[in-house]
Amino acid sequence: MFIVSSFVNPIFNNKVIDRFLVTAESAACEPIIIVNKIDLDDNNDIEPWLELYSDIGYKVIPVSAKKNLNINSIKELLPNKKSFFWGHSGVGKSSILNSIFPDLQLATNSISASTSKGKHTTVTTLMVKVAKDTFVIDTPGIREIDPYGIRKEDLGHYFIEFKEYINNCKFNTCTHQHEPGCAIIEAVENGKISEFRYDSYLRMLDTVEEDILF
Repeated sequence: MFIVSSFVNPIFNNKVIDRFLVTAESAACEPIIIVNKIDLDDNNDIEPWLELYSDIGYKVIPVSAKKNLNINSIKELLPNKKSFFWGHSGVGKSSILNSIFPDLQLATNSISASTSKGKHTTVTTLMVKVAKDTFVIDTPGIREIDPYGIRKEDLGHYFIEFKEYINNCKFNTCTHQHEPGCAIIEAVENGKISEFRYDSYLRMLDTVEEDILF
């Protein structure tokens, strides 16, 4: 699964990335983060975020579909797989695929001048065979994402940097929010887990589904 974001238009949002990552991890998919429109990053402001996710253990690819920067880095990962491209409206999923495979001629559109949000250009999920045993899946852009079917005590298992500490919590049902003897909280306080990621975790904890359907 390729999680596609952009530096601007729409602006990079780490909390959205974290929701995509939890969704991918809970579905046992391998997530790869693509950050598009880096040609607009004159001050290299995106670099700390690229380092954060790389340090956690994710593959991160900064690209520019417009300038054809690092597009081959994506193309090299596609053979003999079904690859799913997922992200907000306007981040450039279709533009990236068109840069890799010009013959696709997928429809693209600009950002709304009034809302600075992407317009829904891809309106259906489209799977295309691009080579032998190689498929790419373009999806409609989404505005909101909320992982479904995850219990509060399980959410931490989908933040991969928690794994080193999670079994050291005092309680095996620890939600890493306020419990005494929480190894995750201690790791955050000691700078071993990013405060940004932990904040995403806490925000997600408030919205994860309480009722699990079996």
